[in-house]
Amino acid sequence: MLATSTFAVPRKGVQVVADERHRRVDITIDGKPFTSYIWPTSLKKPVLYPLITDEGITVTRGYPLEPRPGERVDHPHHAGLWFNYGNVNGFDFWNNSDAIKAEDSPKMGTIVHTKIVSAKSGSDRGDLVVESVWISGENKKVLNQTTRYAFLRRGHTRVIDQVITLKALDRVVFKDDKEGVLGMRVARWLESSTEKGGTFTDAAGNPTKVDAAESDVAGANPATGVYLTSEDARGDAAWGTRGRWCALTGNTANHSVTIAIFDQPQNPGYPTYWHARGYGLFAANPLGRSIFSPHAAPLNYTLEKDHSATFRYRVTLFSHSASRAELDREADAFAIESR
Repeated sequence: MLATSTFAVPRKGVQVVADERHRRVDITIDGKPFTSYIWPTSLKKPVLYPLITDEGITVTRGYPLEPRPGERVDHPHHAGLWFNYGNVNGFDFWNNSDAIKAEDSPKMGTIVHTKIVSAKSGSDRGDLVVESVWISGENKKVLNQTTRYAFLRRGHTRVIDQVITLKALDRVVFKDDKEGVLGMRVARWLESSTEKGGTFTDAAGNPTKVDAAESDVAGANPATGVYLTSEDARGDAAWGTRGRWCALTGNTANHSVTIAIFDQPQNPGYPTYWHARGYGLFAANPLGRSIFSPHAAPLNYTLEKDHSATFRYRVTLFSHSASRAELDREADAFAIESR
C-alpha cells in the first residue's frame, strides 16, 4: 500500500486524526499539513512523512513513497523521519526494504506497528502515542516500542518531540554500528553543494552508490544545505562528531529553512554522534561509539530481558535561518522540559 500525502479535512488548532484503514495518522495545524505517522506495507518500519514547514515547504525527500523528478533514488530505506538501528542482536533493522535480496532477508529486522494507544488534538499541541514491535529475521520478537509524539505550534516554528521507550523481550545488544538511530532523509535542496558522491557501505559491506551534488533536472533547485553542530562542526565536518544539537539550513524559492535535531542529557550515549551526510541523510546515533571514534572502546549498548531504555529527541522546523543563540536556547529549554 502506498502512503500518500492526503490530509484530513481542515480544522483549527493542532489536529491529530487517525485513519487506521489507510494505515496513517494525519497531523495538521490550522488545516495546513504538518506530517503524518504512517505504516504502509511498502516500508519495514513506521515513519513520519512528509515533514512540512509553516510556509508549506516540504523538507523530506519524496522517494521511495512519492518520487519527485530530479531527486536521488539511493537508499530506499531512507523514508521520512524514523527510529531504528543497524545491528540488534546481529539483525539489521536500518537497511531493510523491499529492495533487499531474498537471500539477505533473514539477516534483516522489521518494526511492525501494532497499536494506536491515543490521539489527542489541541489548540497549540497535539499528542500521539503508538506501539510497535521489533521482529528479527528469525521472526522472533526482540523489543517492544512505545513512542510518545508531541506536535507543537510555536508561532511560525513547528516542533516534534519524541519519547521512545524500548523494552527488551530477551537480552538485546545494540552492537556499535554506523546506522542509527533517529534518522531523516531531506529534500534535494537541503543536500550539500559540496557532496562529492561515492560508494557508501553498511556494516555488512553492502555498497550503495551516491552521485555528486547537482541541480534538479530543471537546474532551478540547487543543493544549498549546510550542517552546523553545537560544537561548531560545519558542513561535511559535522559527520561523526558529537554535540547536543545539529542544524541543517538551506534555501529554496527565496525561503530559508533550518531543521534542527536536539539530543537530551538523559539519553543513552549523550551527547550523540551525528551521522549527517551531504547527500541528505540527517541522523543522530548515540550508540555507534567505536565506529565514529575508532580509538574508543565499543559501547555495545545492552538491555537485559524486561529492562527498558528511553530516548528523547526534539526535531524543530524553523521557517528562517536559525541563529546559534536561538539553537542554544532551544537545547536548554528541551533539556529542562523533557526531564
